[in-house]
Amino acid sequence: MVDNGRRGVSRRTLLIAGGAGAAAVATGGVLATTRDPRPPVSHLRKRRAAGDFVIASPSRVLGRTALYDTTGAQSFAFDDAHGHLYTVQQVQDGLRLPGEPRAVRYADRLRRGDMCVSKLSLAGALLGHMYLRGFGHGISMGVEPSGAGVQLWVESRAHPETGYGRAVARVPFTDGTVLDSDSPAVRHHTPLPGTVRNHPALDLVGRRVLISHWAGKHHRYAVYGMDDFLAGRYEPLYTMRETARHKGEALQGCALHGDYIYQLTGNPYTDGSGGNPPESGGNTFASAIALGTGKTAGRRRITAAPSLPFREPEGIAVQLSPTPRLCTGFSTKTAGRRELSVYGFTE
Repeated sequence: MVDNGRRGVSRRTLLIAGGAGAAAVATGGVLATTRDPRPPVSHLRKRRAAGDFVIASPSRVLGRTALYDTTGAQSFAFDDAHGHLYTVQQVQDGLRLPGEPRAVRYADRLRRGDMCVSKLSLAGALLGHMYLRGFGHGISMGVEPSGAGVQLWVESRAHPETGYGRAVARVPFTDGTVLDSDSPAVRHHTPLPGTVRNHPALDLVGRRVLISHWAGKHHRYAVYGMDDFLAGRYEPLYTMRETARHKGEALQGCALHGDYIYQLTGNPYTDGSGGNPPESGGNTFASAIALGTGKTAGRRRITAAPSLPFREPEGIAVQLSPTPRLCTGFSTKTAGRRELSVYGFTE
């Protein structure tokens, strides 16, 4: 259901390629526009497409990689200006952070909305971390290049019973630090009062903010201009109710790119007698939702890396450089910790 029909920024008229393009994003510069020279998409490619991306022949973006904490990744986003990847996860069990009188159980971390952010190279090297206490669960996130560093867009003001965010915050990544949601340094944006599970994602090319949220029993999306959003002017460009997810599928992330919202759903493998055994190919799906109509513009099964153990879908994001790829993540189990793998699909 689309509540208004304001026209979005088409990916077909916006190009970004490393170097100058990434620098323009990082500095807020204007990107050149051009007409798309590509020939019409074949019928076969349309059958495989979700929005602007062909869900076939995935490329591995990140091999199985351990994050800073032992828990599984909830989402990830790219810093294309500097060639890094950031992830969020729940704080691991039994950890005692600065200012805490004792170690805290994982169940309490989950209820409080305590998250760990890992900074990775695209080769999987751990480059830094920070902790965000009281922020949320981390279903989706955004990374905005800012000078030599980045600003993280995350949910905030975690609900004291569920641990999910009721607002959105933009905070600098500062290696080795602990930041509390109630710190005076944190500005909370509440564009949708009364809603729950507010999760952000960014479209840096179009300078737009996507907010996934629940209003009552319904999952909805809202899209805002980034400059207006930061100024506290919360007039949405689009609002819509999400209808692409099927019964029993967990929402595992969302992204915004061009004319579409991209959504990842699915569950981890079960054993052979369960409802999602490895031999089934899994129930992970990427769906594209058209901004102009709210209709599903492709819902495709993700069959990448079928032999991954456990294989829980976790996070979806668009990598812009060197060429746009729709990337989906999988959490896998190893002895004592989880690892993250990321696979990409081209336009």
